[in-house]
Parts: sequence; structure tokens; C-alpha cells
Amino acid sequence: MAQKPKQNTSSSGTGLPGTRGPDDMDPIGGGGPVKVELQRTARVQTADQSLWMAVRNRSKAIAFPRYHAFIDAVLCDGEFGPPDAERAGGIGAPTVQDRRSSLTNRKTILGTDSYKLLRQATEAFLIVECGLFIKDGEIFNENSPFAHFDALRDVNGEAGRLEVSEDTVRSLMDALEDYVDAPNTYLRRIATAIAGTQSLGDDSEVLPYCDGILRHRLTNPCMIELIWSYWHEQGMLVQSMNAILKRFQNKRNGPDDPLLNFELDPLRGLNNLLWGFLQDESNRLSVSRRAYEYDHHYGLTLIGKTVEHFTPADSRVRFIEAFHTLLYRAMMFYREDDDTTVIADGFALLNALREVHIILGEGAHNQYGDLPWQARKEMLITQWLLSRPEIREFIRGRHMVPYQESWMGPVDDMKRLQGWTDVSVTHFHELGEFGEQILLSVRFGNWMLINDQNSAKNWARDFRPEIQRYIHAYASVTGVDLSIDLTDSRGAEARIRQPSELMAARSRTLPRTSRASHALPRPRGTAMRSGPNKPRLPVRR
Repeated sequence: MAQKPKQNTSSSGTGLPGTRGPDDMDPIGGGGPVKVELQRTARVQTADQSLWMAVRNRSKAIAFPRYHAFIDAVLCDGEFGPPDAERAGGIGAPTVQDRRSSLTNRKTILGTDSYKLLRQATEAFLIVECGLFIKDGEIFNENSPFAHFDALRDVNGEAGRLEVSEDTVRSLMDALEDYVDAPNTYLRRIATAIAGTQSLGDDSEVLPYCDGILRHRLTNPCMIELIWSYWHEQGMLVQSMNAILKRFQNKRNGPDDPLLNFELDPLRGLNNLLWGFLQDESNRLSVSRRAYEYDHHYGLTLIGKTVEHFTPADSRVRFIEAFHTLLYRAMMFYREDDDTTVIADGFALLNALREVHIILGEGAHNQYGDLPWQARKEMLITQWLLSRPEIREFIRGRHMVPYQESWMGPVDDMKRLQGWTDVSVTHFHELGEFGEQILLSVRFGNWMLINDQNSAKNWARDFRPEIQRYIHAYASVTGVDLSIDLTDSRGAEARIRQPSELMAARSRTLPRTSRASHALPRPRGTAMRSGPNKPRLPVRR
């Protein structure tokens, strides 16, 4: 009897003759395909990551949405119960809380007291919130208007950014104080060089009248960079308020004033607040003072009549080149780091960080101690005033544009009315916000003593969203892409050119919209005057 041929049944259970399942493949003997998977190089955690988390945390803490909520809750609703609101309310003599109570009990509100209270509350807000250390996150109770803005310990978000567990993030946050108090950190080494080690042992604050190091500036420095103010000034934030104040005083802005119909009634609060803001002009920074400090910190200049005769004593002429080189090196690192076939080199990035760190240190003198804080205070107040409902009745921006903050629409509308620029203030805001975070991490990092490329790699990975958004916003504002490889001398020249010059050159190539076509609406049947003594006939319809 003939036997049937044996069938070769696969171990995978397919039952088909001559087939092999995945379990039958022999990766050594070459019997089938071999699955190969490439992975990124594992991260090595470094101690300075706690500083970078604190930088992002404090940037959120003093951002406009949180400031707006603070002012509304403290000055409008009178909420002084939460811990930080209580601390802010007790600052000043008389305190914020006492000034508010006095204003509430008056029979009428006249003069500049309401603005002075707003100014004092803003100072208190920055004093409480601009310091380095991360607050506990549960600053205010759940029923407080602050609750939405005070989830500052973003453990889950930081864990995703750092690609570590939430427990590791909490450990890094808790280790911040140890990192700052270490003897070889940037500020500690500077303070030791100035005063010696014996002057740093006492934890009590030293008043400015006494000899010694200001303790809180050493252990809890204010996380504010002047570049935030520079980019918001370039975005026409201050100029927009100046145009409103000029019209508030019945001064014409040119022959065809687009704000001719801007009239604020005296029955609502903005009228009195603008009066106080105007009367306080002598106490605010001038454009010229800010311009000189922009140049001293970063070598950045402004263009305008106010700064025509600009004669600085000390300029950071190498900052633009060094900073843009750092951003370009970061983009090169991302390309290599995303390629799993290579191990990205971090030493070129580390050297670029050192260069910017040195230049920032050179500019951290004289007015560096107080002027950035003063400029931030004034611009926060300006943003809050521009976000008021009374302003939005005249200039509100376009409804379908998703502005991040409520003051942005009026600024964009003002720029269109005045014919200044068509670039959205959103890009300038992102340049200020992310530029500040990047520079703070470079300024307070201990880059001169770091020889481990893992710190530079971690810095680039941790700040990748901020760096890439800064580069995109810079290209939108100036037309220069800092991420591309240079192929000719013109590209290299544009990369180190002043942003103000690039913006001016770019605006000359764009069509200028007629101001008259964008003027604020005026009552039906009347026409705008072409001059103070030249009335025009009413328009007949």
C-alpha cells in the first residue's frame, strides 16, 4: 500500500504545506527576515533641569492672563484671603488693601488715586511672583478666580517634555533650592568674587543702606528679561497707548486722524484711570531710556525720531550674532537628534551657550537690577488698560482672529488704523515670551563650569518648543529664517542685522493702506476735518 507524502505543517498552525510561521524563523541561520529597530540615545538627567522648569513656571506666573485675574480679584472683588493675595495686599504704605478700602468709602472718585492703587497692586504682584522659586500650586482655594491660573506646578506637562516619570519631575522641583544654594552656581560665584565667602553665610536680608550682598537678589532672583519689553515695544504696544493718550488730550494725530471719534465717557472707570496714567508720565520710563538699555543688554536698537541722536556708551554688538548662532546650533542638533542612525553631538551647542552666557553677563550691570522690572510693570498696566471694554468699543481687533490675550486685538487694530505694520502682535508677543525664557535659562545656567554635553543636549530638548516658536515668529516679523543653512553672504548678513532694520526694510516693500479708509466711524452726516480751521461740508447722502 502506497504511503501518502508527508505534509510540512508550520508550527504556527496555518496547516498549509511548505509554509513557515514567525516562530520558525531563524534570525541566526538566515532563514527569514530579521526585525531591526533603532531608538534614540537615552537621556541622562542633569541637575540644571530644575532651573529650566522654574524658568517656565515663573514665566507663566507673571504672564498677563494671571495678572489680569489678580487685578480683577484683588481690586475689583476685594479678595485678599488667599495666601499670595494676602501678601500682595499687605505691600506698601498704605497697603494695597488699605488704599482700596479708602477708595471704596469715598463719596466720589477724582484725581489719580485709582491709578496709583493699580500701580501699587501691579508692583505687589511682581514682587510676590517674579522670584525664582516655584510656588506649591495650591496658592488659592478652588472657589477663587485665581484657581484656573494657579496650576503652575505642571507635573504632567513637564514629565512629557522631559520624557521622565512624574516622580522624577517632583524630585527635580524639590531639588531647585539645593541647586541654587550650591557654591558653584552662577550667582554664587559672582557674589563670592564680589564680597567673599564670609558675607554669604547669613540668611537675613541686607538693606541697600548697609554694606553687603542683597540676599534675596542672590537666592531668589527675579525671572524677568528686558527682551520681553523690547519685542512688545516693537509690536507697537507702547505706541498704541501713546496714540490713545494723545487723543485723550485732544491732540490731533496728523491731518487725517483715525482716532478723531475716540471719546471716553466720564461715567466709567477707564476715563479716570487714563487721567492718572497720563499724570504719572514723569514717573514712567521714556522710550529713550528703554532704548539705551536694550542696547546695553542685547545690542538691540529701535528706529524712530525719539532715538535719532543715539549715543550709547556700551553696546552688546556681538549678542545678535551669538544668540542667532545658538538658535541655529539648536536646530542642527534637532536634526541629528531626530535621526536614529547617528548620535547627536552636543559640544557645538555647549560652546554656543557659553558664548551667549558671557555676553549676557557683560550687560548685567547698572540699570539691569531694576529697569527690566520697571518696564514690565508699566507694560503690564498698559496691556490691562488696552484690554478694558471701553477701549474695545472703538478698537477691538477682528473677531475671528484667535488672539491669545485680550489686549492684542486693540493693538492690531491700532496698527492698521495708523498704517504702521500688518504683522500681527501675536508674533511679537511670542518673541518676547519665548525669548525671555530662553535667555533666562542661559543667563542663570552655570555654563562656564559645565563640560558635560548632556547638559547642552537636555537644554535643547527641554526648550525645543520655545526655540522653534521663536524662530518661526522671528521669520514672520523680519523675513529671516534662522533655522536654514547659509548659502551666501547676503543670508549671513541678514542673520546678524538689527531686527528693527529688517522690519523697516520689509515694511517699505509692503503696500501701505490708506489711513482714511480705516478711520474710526463718525456720526452720520458729518465729515472729518482736514485741519483745525478748515471744516468740511457735511456729507450729503
